[in-house]
Amino acid sequence: MHSMTGFGRGSHATSEIVVNVEASSVNRKQGEIALHMPRSLGELETTLRKRVFQRISRGRVTIQIKLDHPQGVAAGVQLDSAKAKALNAAFVELSTALGRSVVPNAEDFLRAPDVFRFEEDSDPESILPAVEAALDDAVAGLITMRLSEGNDLKADLQHRLGQLEEETGQIEAKSPAVVSSYRDTLFRRLGEAGLDLGLNDDRILKEIALFADRCDITEETTRLRSHFRKFHEYLASGDPIGRSLDFLCQELNREFNTIGSKANDATLAQHVVNAKTELEKVREQVQNVE
Repeated sequence: MHSMTGFGRGSHATSEIVVNVEASSVNRKQGEIALHMPRSLGELETTLRKRVFQRISRGRVTIQIKLDHPQGVAAGVQLDSAKAKALNAAFVELSTALGRSVVPNAEDFLRAPDVFRFEEDSDPESILPAVEAALDDAVAGLITMRLSEGNDLKADLQHRLGQLEEETGQIEAKSPAVVSSYRDTLFRRLGEAGLDLGLNDDRILKEIALFADRCDITEETTRLRSHFRKFHEYLASGDPIGRSLDFLCQELNREFNTIGSKANDATLAQHVVNAKTELEKVREQVQNVE
């Protein structure tokens, strides 16, 4: 099991370039990649996204790619003369509008977008192997951390699932007593009202039978046991299971709600409340699972 939060770094150097990559991830229902890299690598974006999605299926992953040159190897600087002239003309126009001389300095040109562009000397395709190597190392580190957190999540979910199964066992054990308690209460109230009806009175038997049918939770507990077994199967799987576990939590909640609506006993109702409280904790943890 993998969580959806983690961090990893990777680096790869050639004679021309040093590639440094950082990968971090947080929770998301779907897979999402935010890729931040030099503009010169723009044509590699699709390739790099596909490479990450091959190993990560869920969560928002942020990839930071930085390029550095070894000592003695410089990046190229390109000047957009047209934009520089346009900026200078704007200052001339500003001077005229204000009636005083406003002269641009070097800092004004450096701050203006795209007047100077720092371009890498290397062709993107030529450094792609280095970028991929650094990216793979960063993603591997990210996955290692996600796996470590996932093991902790798995242990916690197994414990909480055991609590849910225990509460379900208590519900199953106490359920038959609900009908017996109702029958005893019914006869007591009839006796208090001065109505002497025997145990074999058809009206009494019909009322008890209807009550027993309304309170029967056999179907719900059977489905709960089935969902628990499936939950354990998913936890033992090596595949991404976050969405599947989320769906199972919804189904478990549905069954406990139905049992709660049928519960005509305070003790039984308390076990349902305990189970739903524990299930909510499970649902919170499942949101972290890939």
